[in-house]
Amino acid sequence: MHPIQNADPSIRPPRRRWRIAWLLGIGVLVNYFDRVSLSVSQVALHVSFGIGAVAFGYLSGAYNWTYAMCQLPIGVVLDRWGVRRTGRVSIFLWSVASVASALSRNLTAFFAARLLLGVGEAPTFPANSKAVGLWFPPEERSSATAIFDSAAKFASAIGVPILGVVLLSIGWRWSFALTGAISLLYLVYFWRVYRDPDEDPELTALERAHIDRRSGITEQPAPLTQPAAHRPLPLRLLARQKKVIGLALGFGSYNYVFYLLLTWLPGYLATALHLDLLHSFLYTGVPWLVATVAELSIGGWLADFLMRRGADPSRVRQTILVLGMACGLGIFGAAGAHTPVAALLWISLSIGGLSAAAPIGWSVPALISPRSSVGSVGGILNFSNQLSAITAPILTGYVVAITHSFRWAFGAAAIYLVIGIAAYLLLLGRIEPMFPEPMRIDPSRPDPSFSPMGGR
Repeated sequence: MHPIQNADPSIRPPRRRWRIAWLLGIGVLVNYFDRVSLSVSQVALHVSFGIGAVAFGYLSGAYNWTYAMCQLPIGVVLDRWGVRRTGRVSIFLWSVASVASALSRNLTAFFAARLLLGVGEAPTFPANSKAVGLWFPPEERSSATAIFDSAAKFASAIGVPILGVVLLSIGWRWSFALTGAISLLYLVYFWRVYRDPDEDPELTALERAHIDRRSGITEQPAPLTQPAAHRPLPLRLLARQKKVIGLALGFGSYNYVFYLLLTWLPGYLATALHLDLLHSFLYTGVPWLVATVAELSIGGWLADFLMRRGADPSRVRQTILVLGMACGLGIFGAAGAHTPVAALLWISLSIGGLSAAAPIGWSVPALISPRSSVGSVGGILNFSNQLSAITAPILTGYVVAITHSFRWAFGAAAIYLVIGIAAYLLLLGRIEPMFPEPMRIDPSRPDPSFSPMGGR
């Protein structure tokens, strides 16, 4: 008899899997320091390289260009090479990019360093989504996902003030050098700790049983024993699925607002509300602290608590997704704010609601996809995200340069959120496997639509 069937549910399993969740969270915290360091340096870069609002918008999007280009192929790489190998290369590259930013002597070199940063950080969220799918049963995935995704918000909450003080004290180059050094330290930590469950010597049989039993598995799943089932499904097949399209549109609208605030919030507070640099750095941390708490408490703990109490998992997840996105429409309220307090209240409502929905969204690829294709679906999802991440800072730069106001920039974000809410309701629908019956794939007959470069 399989050991899972003998597992005693009254025995509390070890918590090795939560150490993995915090490892992933620290990684996101570190690589978001790299991202927010640019928004902190906007004025300093204007002095050093003479860039205006439009040029800064393009520079902010440079990282996302290569990040987006890598998403579809990186999903295939993840499903073939695994989280461990891909993660090590990824962290090394983003560390080098941070150091290169600090050493850049002209705008071209700085731009190239940001492009490299996008390549290095491209696997992060698809890899984390895949790792959570491997390490956690469905009832714990919202909390596990919230740990790493909330780190993106917490990085802004503490990173903007810390890096801002470093910049004002010793210069913008040292803020980038600091993030590079921290990234290299994380590389050592990740190298020593991360393993997939099947390769981890510290994972006990009891915890392994807990992961599988609570997933509803009563015997060894076929994908672990049949080579054909290891093969990722073709990207073209996955990208045509209604649920994948709905998830990509919904999450893309979330990421538009997220990157608008990530790149422009300090500038908005400084220019539209006339705060000095130090206060704009400090005030920027407030909405991101709200976002961190909302994500951990609502998108993480509350979602898992309701499901453990017997609530329908799909209904819980869909409700949090839609209500969180609806709160995100608070970004339009910020368009009419005339005081820092009013602006921060509206922005906190917006990013807080969106952040509550974020861990649900990131847990969906592992819930709707075959195990062999979670990385690929995560890549499709993050490709949509990065199209938004590219567009948001650039479009905002143009709008601000033309209108000298953030009103229309925030309004465009609100319109996209309405589209995203509709996509969650009408296309994603019930959160359940797209292929409920096992798909039989003959490994001796290659699928003509499959390509290691994303089906193109």
